[in-house]
Amino acid sequence: MRIRPLSLAAGLISLALVATGCGESGSSNPNTGGDTTTGSASGSGATEGGAECVPVPGDELVVLEDDQELQTVDNLIPAVSAAASTPELLAALNAVSAAMDTDILVELNGRIANERLSPADVAADFFDEAGIADGLEQGSGAITIGSSTFPETELMANIYSLALGAAGFDPSIQSVGNRELYLPALQSGEEIQVFPEYVGTLTEFLNVAANGEDAEPQASGDLDATVQALTALGEPVGLVFGEPSEAADQNAFAVTQAFADEYSVTTLSELAEACSSGLVLGGPPECPERPFCQLGLEETYGLTFDSFTALDAGGPLTKTAITTGQISVGLVFSSDGSLAQG
Repeated sequence: MRIRPLSLAAGLISLALVATGCGESGSSNPNTGGDTTTGSASGSGATEGGAECVPVPGDELVVLEDDQELQTVDNLIPAVSAAASTPELLAALNAVSAAMDTDILVELNGRIANERLSPADVAADFFDEAGIADGLEQGSGAITIGSSTFPETELMANIYSLALGAAGFDPSIQSVGNRELYLPALQSGEEIQVFPEYVGTLTEFLNVAANGEDAEPQASGDLDATVQALTALGEPVGLVFGEPSEAADQNAFAVTQAFADEYSVTTLSELAEACSSGLVLGGPPECPERPFCQLGLEETYGLTFDSFTALDAGGPLTKTAITTGQISVGLVFSSDGSLAQG
């Protein structure tokens, strides 16, 4: 599906970013070059007579709402080995899910990326402030929570650990490898019993594992339907799931606030209606061929792009290109710590 975004060092970019929506997409390899190539400009659904919308530089970014649900949902969800699952354990993890949303996740990721605080310290502050420990059902036993080296996963693993500790368990955190390595350990429940996962990404990982590379996708823009599919795919391989959080880490498309104000756009549909030409899209090199990137924007929204600029996957190159007016629209990540949602 995609790779998780890398956190940004504070010195890489100094931006005040404002987001109003989110999305989800495919994996990518950073490209430090800025070569511009002509993208497809089918724009079958674009409104005729729209404006020429040239890039508008600005220091603030706004994420345009994916109002036609092009992107697959990727909300955070506790994945649990069925062998270790108990009502008390799930209740503690569900309390974490209930306390989170994307705005909070952005803020917490921002403290890690921009203030250089450790995920453990940020998790502890949030856990206390959110009052997650209040009224938790009491269980017992040792529980190992898996975590990758991605800061957002480390953050969530630490919050899960605090919740389970408050619920009477004896939690520990173990750094693990990629999904191909840790998922079998989670399924068996012998090495790790809990992992902070992402609804859409894990659904398609399990779908492909069960039904092959050409399997019909079961993840979609519908959270409830995707969770139902995930639950069905998880059961035969020894996985159960807690409640999904409102917090999501998805691909999204951003413009400058100045651009949004100039052309009166807050959604991708409004962008397609307002702009018949002049748009320059930026993102990972494979974006023009990806159904959740340029192809999807053209086919779902009827957007027309004059050109595409190969940059990175939601990183500093893309955001700098947007703010300096090199591109009009760029791929970002909805829970990026440099985004201050409003």
